[in-house]
Amino acid sequence: MAEFVLSSQDARVVVDAAHGGRLSSLDVFGHQLLVGGPGDPLAWGAYPMVPFAGRLRDGTLTFGGERYVVPTTMGPHAIHGYGFVTPWERIDESSIGFDFADPWPFGGRATQTFDLTDDRLRVEMTVDAADRQPICVGWHPWFRREIGIGAPLELDFDPAVMYAVDDEIPTGRQITPPPGPWDNCFAGLTDNPRLRWGALTVEISSTLDHWVVYDMPEHAVCVEPQSGPPNDLNDAPLIIEAGESFAASMTLRWSR
Repeated sequence: MAEFVLSSQDARVVVDAAHGGRLSSLDVFGHQLLVGGPGDPLAWGAYPMVPFAGRLRDGTLTFGGERYVVPTTMGPHAIHGYGFVTPWERIDESSIGFDFADPWPFGGRATQTFDLTDDRLRVEMTVDAADRQPICVGWHPWFRREIGIGAPLELDFDPAVMYAVDDEIPTGRQITPPPGPWDNCFAGLTDNPRLRWGALTVEISSTLDHWVVYDMPEHAVCVEPQSGPPNDLNDAPLIIEAGESFAASMTLRWSR
C-alpha cells in the first residue's frame, strides 16, 4: 500500500510511502497541521532528508580523496537528499524503508518507524551503511500558519547561535541570531521549539542538535531538526563505517 493510517484518540496520521516516505497528513484535535499535497516534493507534508539534509554546495561531495558530483536541484546546489523523491517500501504496520541508489555514490538503506499515541508522534530513522560514507539526516515538516482555529501560528524558538551563510551555504562562522524571517541553521537551543495556534501547542524534540527554520512563506513555517548544518558532508561530516548504523528520532507532542 502506498499510504497507511495511524490513529489515536486525538490524532490521525497518514504516511505516504510512495511520495518520499513522508507524512502527508497530521490531524490533531480535528485540525490539519501540515501543508497538503501532492505537488512540488520540496513543499508539502513532513518528509525525511536523507542521505543529506539542506544544501550540498554545487552538487559536489569530496570524501575519501574522491570527488563526486550529483544533480543540482535548488539553483546551483543539490538539496535534501533523495529520500523525499524516492518511493519507500512498506516493511510492516509501522515501518517503511528504501535502498540508496544512483545518484548517491554509496550503498545503504534508510528505515523509518512511526509510533503514535494520544499525545505524540515519534518518528525514528535508521541508516544502515553498506559502504563507508558521510551522511546528514533530518526531517522537513511544513506546518500551516492557519488551521481553522481562529489564531495564526506563533513559533517559540530560542537558539544560542546561527550559522552565517554565503550563497545560502553556512560558512562555519557562528553569529548571534538576528530577528527573522529566517531560512537559516541554528544550534544551542535553550528549549524545544514550540508551535502555537491559540490554545493548541505542538512541541518538537529530537535527538538531532541542529535546526533549520524557514518562516518566509506566508502560508507555512518549517522547523527542521537535522544532524548537522547544510553542506556538512563537505565540512565536518558524520561518517558511518560499512556495516554500521546511525539512528535519529523526532517527536511531535501536542496539548491544548
